[in-house]
Amino acid sequence: MRNVDFDVAIIGAGAAGLAAGRRLAGTGLAVIILEARDRTGGRAHTVAGPGGAALDMGCGWLHSADRNPWVGIAEQLGLTVDRADPPWNKPAANRDFPPTDQRAYRDASESFYARLEAAAAEPDRAAAELLAPGSRWNPMLEATSTYYNGAELERVSVLDFHRYEDSGVNWRVVEGYGRAVRDFGQGLQVKLNCAVSRIDHRGKVVQLETTQGMIRAGSVIVTISTHLLATEAIRFDPPLPDKVEAAHVLPLGVADKLFLTLDRPDILPPETRLHGSLTTSRTASFHWRPFGRPLTEVYFGGALAIELELDDAFVAFAVDQLVAQLGSDIRSSVHPVARSAWHLDPWAGGSYSHALPGHSGAREILAAPVDGRLFFAGEACSIHSFSTTHGAYETGIAAAEAVLRAP
Repeated sequence: MRNVDFDVAIIGAGAAGLAAGRRLAGTGLAVIILEARDRTGGRAHTVAGPGGAALDMGCGWLHSADRNPWVGIAEQLGLTVDRADPPWNKPAANRDFPPTDQRAYRDASESFYARLEAAAAEPDRAAAELLAPGSRWNPMLEATSTYYNGAELERVSVLDFHRYEDSGVNWRVVEGYGRAVRDFGQGLQVKLNCAVSRIDHRGKVVQLETTQGMIRAGSVIVTISTHLLATEAIRFDPPLPDKVEAAHVLPLGVADKLFLTLDRPDILPPETRLHGSLTTSRTASFHWRPFGRPLTEVYFGGALAIELELDDAFVAFAVDQLVAQLGSDIRSSVHPVARSAWHLDPWAGGSYSHALPGHSGAREILAAPVDGRLFFAGEACSIHSFSTTHGAYETGIAAAEAVLRAP
């Protein structure tokens, strides 16, 4: 019998790691989940706002909700799934964005995505090359990319984007998506504040150097972010240069949030969308009064989000844009509550992955097992649901199944 502490060690207690742990529970294997943070959930994180309102600092939308496993999981946990339409399916509230212009933007958007789909039959290139030259709507298309890719279109692979599958159904967990992920892990053996720095897989037993000592395992499932893999926050012995290179070309984009309370919430109806600007990609987007609460949820993405993190300037930027849209009286009527900073987060380094142009095949390389003992999971390993929590879940389940099949 092998001299191991655990049959399986899972590195990371985010959606992928918890899914793998849940799948392996009850199989008779001794399983431990090692988490560097002082909490579970990873990039799914809910905090309490005014009046106990759940504020999702990371993932907030159940994308492809009609087939998203987290819908059933949340409901089994006794949480509430809100099935109302998202604000981006409704007209925007900007006074400088009349219905005729909104229709023109929708037409431009549909044409752009049609060109992206058609270009998938050609050699890979940057999505930005499919923008219509000189279109007045290009800044808004770029801004939108920073929200759902976390990056500008010049950094996004057309082929990778084409492989993403989305049903267009988007719901929310009233008590928080992050809470659903956290609660899903209850009962699993998780060691918090336990960062792994080295994985020695030279022998039959995998040895993990951690901040809480050496751990020996028969198999290891690695679910850390591509940023941590690319910067070799965990060193592999022998090295795994293919994994490091794949992580480099699957960088994490950045999508951040800011929550502001509203003294005068009735300025706009609940569940309203407001663009900070229509003429630049360096803009925030406002979700006014989600769930009818006296709050606005502000989205920032891409290079702008990174810049605002480094300068700690989210509030000033958002308030200036609100003043430009709603008038100067709004300045004294909004108050910051919470914000994220995923780029500066030491255990994330960003929000979710995108493939750089020319590297759409890197996800398969990242997900491939090594020697039947090292397995990889996380949203970046998902071919069709990358950047999502359900993609992370599905890869965690797949990695656990691979462990069970291994000789």
